[in-house]
Amino acid sequence: MAKPSSEGDSSTASRTGSRSTMRESSLKGCGFSSFTGFRAEKEDVLRLAMPLYLRLAMLDCIKKKDVDAGDQHFQTSGSEDDPCCENPVVVFINPKSGSRNGSVLQDRLQHMISQEQVFDLHNVKPDEFVRYGLGCLEKWAEKDNCAKETRKNIRVVVAGGDGTVGWVLGCLGVLHEKDQFPVPPVAIIPLGTGNDLARSFGWGGSFPFARRSAIKRALQRATNGRICHLDSWHVVVQMPGGEVVDPPHSLKTTEVCDVDQNLKIEGRVPDKVNCYEGVFYNYFSIGMDAQVAYGFHHLRNEKPYLAQGPISNKIIYSGYSCSQGWFLTPCMSDPSLRGLNNILSIHIKRKNSSKWEPIEIPRSVRAIVALNLHSYGSGRNPWGNLKPDYLKKRGFVEAHVDDGILEIFGLKQGWHASFVMVELISAKHIAQASSIRLELSGGDWRDAFLQMDGEPWKQPMSKEYSTIVEIKKVPFPSVMVNGE
Repeated sequence: MAKPSSEGDSSTASRTGSRSTMRESSLKGCGFSSFTGFRAEKEDVLRLAMPLYLRLAMLDCIKKKDVDAGDQHFQTSGSEDDPCCENPVVVFINPKSGSRNGSVLQDRLQHMISQEQVFDLHNVKPDEFVRYGLGCLEKWAEKDNCAKETRKNIRVVVAGGDGTVGWVLGCLGVLHEKDQFPVPPVAIIPLGTGNDLARSFGWGGSFPFARRSAIKRALQRATNGRICHLDSWHVVVQMPGGEVVDPPHSLKTTEVCDVDQNLKIEGRVPDKVNCYEGVFYNYFSIGMDAQVAYGFHHLRNEKPYLAQGPISNKIIYSGYSCSQGWFLTPCMSDPSLRGLNNILSIHIKRKNSSKWEPIEIPRSVRAIVALNLHSYGSGRNPWGNLKPDYLKKRGFVEAHVDDGILEIFGLKQGWHASFVMVELISAKHIAQASSIRLELSGGDWRDAFLQMDGEPWKQPMSKEYSTIVEIKKVPFPSVMVNGE
């Protein structure tokens, strides 16, 4: 890029002086005015805040949805006078997550970093940032060294629950598909109810958002933490007619149903089908646990004043578990409270095998979970820490987040699930698999309930035709920042 023309030393000095003044004023606005005697605090801010012209260029591109919209900031910036950011970060905040304190945290982060680097997910979607924000940096990377270094080193911090983190990871995954590297690694500020993804990567299960020191430490860990990998799992849902009610962010319509044609569908398939696809990172489940989650999410959206924090959320969640009849299933006649084996069949592929094999579903199981992490339901490990002899006996291997395998387990009635959640017993171990095919046939069931990473939905069921859910590993891993 050609440098802006110089009009003399005075102009240069004036421009440099104004930039110095701007940086000093930004330091005071970052909440460090009482620490102006400490150079370390100033350096911390300068390491996180991108040069102003880069921030404005990216923001214009995102707002106008055009990678060319920020060109004027490069052409007039005098960017050679701006120091490049050592550890650039952008933050996505979901103000509805957990205790709904995202807006408070957003204000504090904007003061500590910069207003243009902290996004409310209601206003800026992660796919817009990937397409237009990163696209702006990539366009100018060959001409502007700061743009090049920022694109190379940028990291993403997600302040939200598991669903929010998964949403951002899914949008960043597009970079893998388009060979646009490096893919920014993701750090987490846990604001959700369960925060299992955050727990699994050392970010904890909650966040003291009111403490400025905690925010500083989280940003430091986000910029300095080591990079690690996480398996991602692609889900395809093929259904006869109708549409999914309130599909989660992670589930999108698609014209092509990419299900394995080598495995014959047991039931009938209509001429016209609707297809959805998405990606999950922690778990996929079907049954009573998803039904309870569905009721909780709808209540939280309809009456947000009830969702004032993780503790109140868990109390409401427990109440839904009781009201839905999970604890009284042996005494209930409602078909939706019977075992999943009445409507569901499962086939799996084991690791390093191309052959599908059927898996028996225990009659007592009312919820089935395919788990990728060691953390489920607010930090519990329902798969358990299995002894080597048991692993060998069942043909299992030790579970890891990047081993290409899902752990499939079942939960019975609510009492069994409760004992599993307090880790007095393990869940009902069913299988380990590298691919899974679920086939649902309605019968007396009008709806089934499914969820991915804490985002539930109601799945319409047909008496005549089958609904297919197929899960297989995404060819590339998601990139995470370890917070430990």
